[in-house]
Amino acid sequence: MADEIKTLSAELARDPQSLVFLRLADLLRQRGQLDAAHRVALNGLERHPHLADAHDLYARILADKRDYERAFDEWDMARRIAPGHMGALKGLAFLYFKVGDVAQAVAHLEEAERVAPDDFTIQQALAMVRGQPMGSAAARPAGHAAALRPDAPPSPPVPEEPMAPPAGPLEDRRVFAGLEGAQEGLLLLDAAGRVLGGALRDWNGADVTEAVAAYLAGVSLEAGRTAKLLGFGAWTGLAAEGQLGHVHLAQPGPDALLLVVRDRSVPMGRLAIIAQRAAMAARRWLEQQA
Repeated sequence: MADEIKTLSAELARDPQSLVFLRLADLLRQRGQLDAAHRVALNGLERHPHLADAHDLYARILADKRDYERAFDEWDMARRIAPGHMGALKGLAFLYFKVGDVAQAVAHLEEAERVAPDDFTIQQALAMVRGQPMGSAAARPAGHAAALRPDAPPSPPVPEEPMAPPAGPLEDRRVFAGLEGAQEGLLLLDAAGRVLGGALRDWNGADVTEAVAAYLAGVSLEAGRTAKLLGFGAWTGLAAEGQLGHVHLAQPGPDALLLVVRDRSVPMGRLAIIAQRAAMAARRWLEQQA
């Protein structure tokens, strides 16, 4: 492998536009040289921004570095460029499974199976995912999520890191400490509309936390009633697109409501990932307060 890396590095130095960067970066990734792999992949991506394989490669490196949100963006872009891209479909399935969204993981794997019906690895992944309960990814062994990884051979094993903040005493307003938008764009409420954590600002920068909280009081109850009337069963989340931004509502506990707000530059799929991570953090915090 070392000799091949030297050969590919020399070839890329002679011709910076060469596609050998794909193989070179992947070899570096497999050796655990993630920073070097990151540089090679990013340089190649800058030269070939419309190459789906380049986005897929960069996403795999980001996933190895535990940068899951940016990995989601790259796999989402690869899929936009090439809708049936196997690496992107399997990568997105991996991320959805990791945050506990089993339905989305299954949907992406089923799409991958339609593209490559004879791929035994997809069939294995589908069988494994379908046997998992909804929303229980955090409690599964790391090997289960690893089985969904879109790359082969896998990177050297690295201990899994929690996607939510570690357990410990938290201040009321620091429910989302360590998460993106911890004090802006995330809001946790109780059933009466009392703010438990997070904060919101409007597009002019004014604090609207309390006003939004008051407006959302009772929304969880109404959503439950509506879902029941429509025969949808228990509701787990609601998403809406606006002219300036997107919102996502979730229920991290029986008497709690989570609101996530992002601008329109954030894809709805990524918003769902952010909401899942925030819900995990909120659920852990609520359990600590019980």
